[in-house]
Amino acid sequence: MIKIRRFVHFSAASILIGAAAVSLAANSTPTAQRGAAAAQRPLPPGTPLGSGPFKSIIEQDPGLPDHTIYRPRDLVALGATKLPIVAWGNGACVDNGTAFRWFLSEIASYGFLVIANGPIGRDPIEFRMRGPIPRIAPNKLPPPATHTKDLLDAIDWAIGQNTRAGSPFHDRVATDEIAVMGQSCGGAQAIEAGADPRIKTAVIWNSGLFPQATTMGGGKTLTKKDLGSLHSPVAYISGDSEDIAFVNSNDDYRRLSQTALPVFRGYERGVTHGGTYSQPNGGEFGGVAVAWLLWQLRHDEKAARLFTGSDCGLCVNPRWVTAKKNIQ
Repeated sequence: MIKIRRFVHFSAASILIGAAAVSLAANSTPTAQRGAAAAQRPLPPGTPLGSGPFKSIIEQDPGLPDHTIYRPRDLVALGATKLPIVAWGNGACVDNGTAFRWFLSEIASYGFLVIANGPIGRDPIEFRMRGPIPRIAPNKLPPPATHTKDLLDAIDWAIGQNTRAGSPFHDRVATDEIAVMGQSCGGAQAIEAGADPRIKTAVIWNSGLFPQATTMGGGKTLTKKDLGSLHSPVAYISGDSEDIAFVNSNDDYRRLSQTALPVFRGYERGVTHGGTYSQPNGGEFGGVAVAWLLWQLRHDEKAARLFTGSDCGLCVNPRWVTAKKNIQ
Protein backbone atom coordinates (compact mmCIF):
# COMPACT_ATOMS: atom_id res chain seq x y z
CA MET A 1 0.00 0.00 0.00
CA ILE A 2 1.21 3.48 -0.79
CA LYS A 3 2.53 5.38 2.21
CA ILE A 4 1.82 9.08 1.84
CA ARG A 5 3.10 11.57 4.36
CA ARG A 6 0.42 13.56 6.15
CA PHE A 7 1.22 16.99 7.52
CA VAL A 8 -1.16 18.86 9.76
CA HIS A 9 0.78 21.98 10.66
CA PHE A 10 0.20 25.20 8.78
CA SER A 11 2.65 26.82 6.40
CA ALA A 12 2.63 29.85 4.14
CA ALA A 13 0.18 29.26 1.32
CA SER A 14 2.30 30.53 -1.54
CA ILE A 15 5.84 30.59 -2.88
CA LEU A 16 7.52 33.24 -4.99
CA ILE A 17 8.41 32.27 -8.52
CA GLY A 18 10.57 35.01 -9.99
CA ALA A 19 8.63 38.22 -9.51
CA ALA A 20 5.20 36.58 -9.30
CA ALA A 21 3.46 34.50 -6.63
CA VAL A 22 1.71 31.22 -7.39
CA SER A 23 -1.16 31.04 -4.93
CA LEU A 24 -1.79 27.80 -3.10
CA ALA A 25 -4.48 29.19 -0.86
CA ALA A 26 -8.24 28.86 -1.12
CA ASN A 27 -9.83 31.63 -3.19
CA SER A 28 -11.85 33.65 -0.70
CA THR A 29 -11.12 37.33 -1.37
CA PRO A 30 -13.50 39.65 -3.20
CA THR A 31 -10.99 39.86 -6.05
CA ALA A 32 -10.96 36.07 -6.35
CA GLN A 33 -14.75 36.04 -6.26
CA ARG A 34 -14.86 38.50 -9.14
CA GLY A 35 -12.40 36.29 -11.01
CA ALA A 36 -14.59 33.26 -10.35
CA ALA A 37 -17.58 35.12 -11.79
CA ALA A 38 -15.56 35.96 -14.90
CA ALA A 39 -14.72 32.28 -15.29
CA GLN A 40 -18.41 31.57 -15.74
CA ARG A 41 -18.54 33.55 -18.99
CA PRO A 42 -17.19 32.33 -22.34
CA LEU A 43 -14.35 34.59 -23.46
CA PRO A 44 -13.15 35.39 -26.98
CA PRO A 45 -9.85 33.75 -28.01
CA GLY A 46 -7.94 37.05 -27.92
CA THR A 47 -8.65 37.63 -24.22
CA PRO A 48 -5.32 37.64 -22.34
CA LEU A 49 -5.32 35.42 -19.26
CA GLY A 50 -2.97 34.14 -16.57
CA SER A 51 -1.26 35.54 -13.49
CA GLY A 52 2.27 35.27 -14.88
CA PRO A 53 4.53 38.00 -16.26
CA PHE A 54 3.44 37.29 -19.86
CA LYS A 55 -0.34 37.41 -20.27
CA SER A 56 -1.33 34.60 -22.60
CA ILE A 57 -3.73 34.18 -25.51
CA ILE A 58 -5.04 31.21 -27.45
CA GLU A 59 -4.91 30.76 -31.20
CA GLN A 60 -4.84 28.21 -33.98
CA ASP A 61 -2.33 27.79 -36.76
CA PRO A 62 -3.21 26.53 -40.27
CA GLY A 63 -0.27 24.17 -40.02
CA LEU A 64 -1.70 22.58 -36.89
CA PRO A 65 -5.50 22.71 -37.39
CA ASP A 66 -6.37 19.99 -34.89
CA HIS A 67 -4.76 21.70 -31.92
CA THR A 68 -5.08 24.86 -29.82
CA ILE A 69 -2.01 26.97 -29.05
CA TYR A 70 -1.53 28.85 -25.77
CA ARG A 71 1.33 31.33 -25.76
CA PRO A 72 2.42 34.70 -24.35
CA ARG A 73 0.60 37.49 -26.16
CA ASP A 74 3.73 39.63 -26.48
CA LEU A 75 6.52 37.39 -27.68
CA VAL A 76 8.92 40.32 -27.97
CA ALA A 77 8.63 40.85 -24.22
CA LEU A 78 10.30 37.48 -23.70
CA GLY A 79 13.61 38.93 -24.85
CA ALA A 80 16.16 36.15 -25.05
CA THR A 81 13.98 33.78 -23.02
CA LYS A 82 12.87 30.80 -25.08
CA LEU A 83 9.58 28.94 -24.70
CA PRO A 84 9.68 25.36 -23.39
CA ILE A 85 7.09 23.11 -25.04
CA VAL A 86 4.16 21.63 -23.09
CA ALA A 87 1.89 19.18 -24.95
CA TRP A 88 -1.51 18.60 -23.30
CA GLY A 89 -4.06 15.78 -23.54
CA ASN A 90 -7.61 16.66 -22.48
CA GLY A 91 -9.78 14.83 -20.00
CA ALA A 92 -11.96 12.21 -21.71
CA CYS A 93 -9.54 12.68 -24.64
CA VAL A 94 -12.05 15.20 -25.99
CA ASP A 95 -11.42 17.04 -29.23
CA ASN A 96 -11.69 20.48 -27.61
CA GLY A 97 -8.56 22.54 -27.18
CA THR A 98 -10.21 25.03 -24.81
CA ALA A 99 -11.72 22.52 -22.40
CA PHE A 100 -8.95 23.41 -19.91
CA ARG A 101 -8.48 27.02 -20.97
CA TRP A 102 -8.02 28.72 -17.58
CA PHE A 103 -5.48 26.14 -16.45
CA LEU A 104 -3.47 26.12 -19.68
CA SER A 105 -3.57 29.92 -20.04
CA GLU A 106 -2.03 30.17 -16.59
CA ILE A 107 0.88 27.94 -17.60
CA ALA A 108 1.49 29.86 -20.84
CA SER A 109 1.56 33.17 -18.95
CA TYR A 110 4.80 32.05 -17.28
CA GLY A 111 6.58 31.75 -20.62
CA PHE A 112 5.61 28.36 -22.01
CA LEU A 113 4.33 27.28 -25.41
CA VAL A 114 1.38 25.06 -24.52
CA ILE A 115 -0.35 23.03 -27.22
CA ALA A 116 -3.59 21.19 -26.44
CA ASN A 117 -5.20 18.43 -28.44
CA GLY A 118 -8.26 19.62 -30.33
CA PRO A 119 -9.20 22.90 -32.04
CA ILE A 120 -10.67 25.90 -30.25
CA GLY A 121 -14.04 24.83 -28.85
CA ARG A 122 -16.22 25.56 -25.86
CA ASP A 123 -14.92 27.40 -22.83
CA PRO A 124 -14.25 25.24 -19.75
CA ILE A 125 -17.37 26.36 -17.90
CA GLU A 126 -19.36 24.44 -20.50
CA PHE A 127 -17.13 21.40 -20.16
CA ARG A 128 -16.92 21.29 -16.38
CA MET A 129 -17.63 17.90 -14.86
CA ARG A 130 -20.75 18.00 -12.71
CA GLY A 131 -21.94 15.40 -10.24
CA PRO A 132 -20.38 11.99 -9.65
CA ILE A 133 -18.22 10.56 -12.41
CA PRO A 134 -19.31 7.02 -13.33
CA ARG A 135 -16.79 4.23 -12.99
CA ILE A 136 -16.43 2.55 -16.35
CA ALA A 137 -14.61 -0.72 -16.97
CA PRO A 138 -11.53 -0.28 -19.19
CA ASN A 139 -13.03 -2.49 -21.90
CA LYS A 140 -16.24 -0.40 -21.95
CA LEU A 141 -14.65 2.99 -22.59
CA PRO A 142 -15.79 4.76 -25.77
CA PRO A 143 -13.23 5.31 -28.54
CA PRO A 144 -11.22 8.47 -27.83
CA ALA A 145 -11.59 11.50 -30.10
CA THR A 146 -7.89 12.35 -29.78
CA HIS A 147 -4.83 10.15 -29.67
CA THR A 148 -1.36 9.94 -28.19
CA LYS A 149 0.07 10.70 -31.61
CA ASP A 150 -1.57 14.15 -31.40
CA LEU A 151 0.76 15.05 -28.51
CA LEU A 152 3.80 14.03 -30.54
CA ASP A 153 2.50 15.90 -33.60
CA ALA A 154 2.24 19.05 -31.46
CA ILE A 155 5.84 18.65 -30.33
CA ASP A 156 7.06 18.08 -33.90
CA TRP A 157 5.21 21.20 -35.06
CA ALA A 158 6.66 23.36 -32.28
CA ILE A 159 10.21 22.20 -32.98
CA GLY A 160 9.70 22.91 -36.68
CA GLN A 161 8.46 26.43 -35.95
CA ASN A 162 11.73 27.26 -34.24
CA THR A 163 13.59 27.09 -37.56
CA ARG A 164 10.83 28.17 -39.95
CA ALA A 165 11.49 31.58 -41.43
CA GLY A 166 8.56 33.93 -40.85
CA SER A 167 7.13 31.96 -37.93
CA PRO A 168 6.33 34.05 -34.84
CA PHE A 169 8.13 31.31 -32.92
CA HIS A 170 11.29 31.45 -35.03
CA ASP A 171 14.26 31.05 -32.69
CA ARG A 172 11.94 31.41 -29.67
CA VAL A 173 11.39 27.73 -28.77
CA ALA A 174 13.45 25.76 -26.26
CA THR A 175 13.40 22.61 -28.38
CA ASP A 176 15.28 20.58 -25.77
CA GLU A 177 12.86 21.42 -22.92
CA ILE A 178 9.65 19.46 -23.49
CA ALA A 179 6.89 18.23 -21.19
CA VAL A 180 3.83 16.06 -21.78
CA MET A 181 0.81 16.35 -19.52
CA GLY A 182 -2.81 15.25 -19.54
CA GLN A 183 -5.90 14.81 -17.40
CA SER A 184 -7.74 11.50 -16.96
CA CYS A 185 -7.81 9.89 -20.43
CA GLY A 186 -5.28 12.52 -21.49
CA GLY A 187 -3.06 11.33 -18.66
CA ALA A 188 -2.82 7.92 -20.32
CA GLN A 189 -1.79 9.72 -23.50
CA ALA A 190 0.92 11.54 -21.55
CA ILE A 191 2.20 8.27 -20.09
CA GLU A 192 2.54 6.73 -23.53
CA ALA A 193 4.06 9.89 -25.06
CA GLY A 194 6.44 10.11 -22.10
CA ALA A 195 8.45 7.25 -23.60
CA ASP A 196 9.65 9.61 -26.35
CA PRO A 197 13.35 10.32 -25.69
CA ARG A 198 12.80 14.08 -26.17
CA ILE A 199 10.52 14.33 -23.13
CA LYS A 200 12.10 15.97 -20.08
CA THR A 201 9.15 15.48 -17.72
CA ALA A 202 5.61 14.08 -17.61
CA VAL A 203 2.78 15.22 -15.35
CA ILE A 204 -0.20 12.91 -14.95
CA TRP A 205 -3.34 14.67 -13.71
CA ASN A 206 -6.27 12.73 -12.18
CA SER A 207 -5.09 9.65 -13.99
CA GLY A 208 -3.14 6.42 -13.90
CA LEU A 209 -3.07 3.15 -15.78
CA PHE A 210 -5.65 0.47 -15.08
CA PRO A 211 -4.54 -2.92 -13.72
CA GLN A 212 -5.96 -4.33 -16.95
CA ALA A 213 -4.68 -3.60 -20.44
CA THR A 214 -6.33 -0.54 -21.97
CA THR A 215 -6.34 1.53 -25.15
CA MET A 216 -7.87 4.45 -23.23
CA GLY A 217 -5.49 7.04 -24.69
CA GLY A 218 -6.08 6.10 -28.28
CA GLY A 219 -2.57 4.79 -28.83
CA LYS A 220 -1.18 1.33 -28.31
CA THR A 221 -2.56 -1.06 -25.72
CA LEU A 222 -1.12 0.07 -22.39
CA THR A 223 -0.35 -2.05 -19.33
CA LYS A 224 1.43 -1.31 -16.09
CA LYS A 225 4.62 -2.55 -17.77
CA ASP A 226 4.55 0.58 -19.94
CA LEU A 227 5.42 2.65 -16.88
CA GLY A 228 8.89 1.24 -17.39
CA SER A 229 9.19 3.27 -20.60
CA LEU A 230 9.10 6.54 -18.67
CA HIS A 231 12.62 7.94 -18.41
CA SER A 232 12.27 11.45 -16.95
CA PRO A 233 10.86 12.94 -13.73
CA VAL A 234 7.14 12.26 -13.28
CA ALA A 235 4.48 13.88 -11.10
CA TYR A 236 1.04 12.41 -10.36
CA ILE A 237 -1.46 15.04 -9.17
CA SER A 238 -5.09 14.26 -8.34
CA GLY A 239 -8.03 14.81 -6.08
CA ASP A 240 -8.58 12.78 -2.92
CA SER A 241 -10.16 9.34 -2.54
CA GLU A 242 -13.36 10.62 -4.17
CA ASP A 243 -11.40 10.99 -7.42
CA ILE A 244 -12.06 7.92 -9.58
CA ALA A 245 -8.39 7.93 -10.62
CA PHE A 246 -7.09 8.01 -7.04
CA VAL A 247 -6.34 4.29 -6.75
CA ASN A 248 -4.68 4.08 -10.18
CA SER A 249 -2.55 7.14 -9.43
CA ASN A 250 -1.39 5.63 -6.16
CA ASP A 251 -0.57 2.30 -7.79
CA ASP A 252 1.43 3.93 -10.59
CA TYR A 253 3.34 5.94 -8.00
CA ARG A 254 4.02 2.81 -5.93
CA ARG A 255 5.45 1.01 -8.96
CA LEU A 256 7.54 3.96 -10.12
CA SER A 257 8.86 4.59 -6.61
CA GLN A 258 10.57 1.21 -6.81
CA THR A 259 12.71 2.48 -9.71
CA ALA A 260 15.44 5.12 -9.89
CA LEU A 261 13.07 7.60 -11.52
CA PRO A 262 12.32 10.86 -9.66
CA VAL A 263 8.59 10.72 -8.94
CA PHE A 264 6.24 12.96 -6.97
CA ARG A 265 2.71 12.18 -5.80
CA GLY A 266 0.31 14.78 -4.49
CA TYR A 267 -3.41 15.07 -3.98
CA GLU A 268 -5.55 17.90 -2.72
CA ARG A 269 -8.11 17.26 -0.01
CA GLY A 270 -11.71 17.96 -0.93
CA VAL A 271 -11.01 17.87 -4.68
CA THR A 272 -12.51 15.24 -6.96
CA HIS A 273 -11.88 14.08 -10.52
CA GLY A 274 -12.76 17.47 -12.03
CA GLY A 275 -9.77 19.10 -10.31
CA THR A 276 -9.56 22.89 -10.11
CA TYR A 277 -8.96 23.47 -13.82
CA SER A 278 -12.01 25.69 -14.40
CA GLN A 279 -11.22 28.05 -11.54
CA PRO A 280 -9.52 31.38 -12.33
CA ASN A 281 -5.90 30.70 -13.27
CA GLY A 282 -6.56 26.99 -12.89
CA GLY A 283 -6.94 27.14 -9.10
CA GLU A 284 -4.38 25.32 -6.98
CA PHE A 285 -3.68 22.82 -9.75
CA GLY A 286 -2.58 25.75 -11.92
CA GLY A 287 -0.04 26.85 -9.32
CA VAL A 288 1.34 23.32 -8.95
CA ALA A 289 1.66 22.94 -12.73
CA VAL A 290 3.53 26.23 -13.13
CA ALA A 291 5.96 25.44 -10.31
CA TRP A 292 6.72 21.92 -11.56
CA LEU A 293 7.32 23.10 -15.13
CA LEU A 294 9.47 26.05 -14.05
CA TRP A 295 11.57 23.64 -12.02
CA GLN A 296 11.86 20.90 -14.60
CA LEU A 297 12.10 22.94 -17.81
CA ARG A 298 13.51 26.26 -16.57
CA HIS A 299 15.58 24.85 -13.69
CA ASP A 300 14.10 27.42 -11.32
CA GLU A 301 15.21 26.55 -7.79
CA LYS A 302 12.61 28.80 -6.16
CA ALA A 303 9.87 26.87 -7.96
CA ALA A 304 11.54 23.60 -6.96
CA ARG A 305 10.92 24.41 -3.30
CA LEU A 306 7.28 23.51 -3.77
CA PHE A 307 8.46 19.89 -4.13
CA THR A 308 11.96 19.56 -2.66
CA GLY A 309 13.05 19.19 0.94
CA SER A 310 11.24 17.70 3.93
CA ASP A 311 9.46 21.02 4.38
CA CYS A 312 8.54 21.50 0.73
CA GLY A 313 5.67 23.88 0.00
CA LEU A 314 3.15 21.16 -0.80
CA CYS A 315 4.48 18.86 1.94
CA VAL A 316 3.56 21.31 4.69
CA ASN A 317 0.38 22.66 3.11
CA PRO A 318 -2.54 21.22 5.13
CA ARG A 319 -4.70 21.06 2.00
CA TRP A 320 -2.31 18.58 0.39
CA VAL A 321 -1.04 15.05 0.98
CA THR A 322 2.28 14.18 -0.65
CA ALA A 323 4.86 11.50 -1.26
CA LYS A 324 8.06 11.48 -3.29
CA LYS A 325 10.96 9.26 -4.26
CA ASN A 326 14.37 10.18 -5.61
CA ILE A 327 13.58 13.86 -5.06
CA GLN A 328 15.66 15.55 -2.38
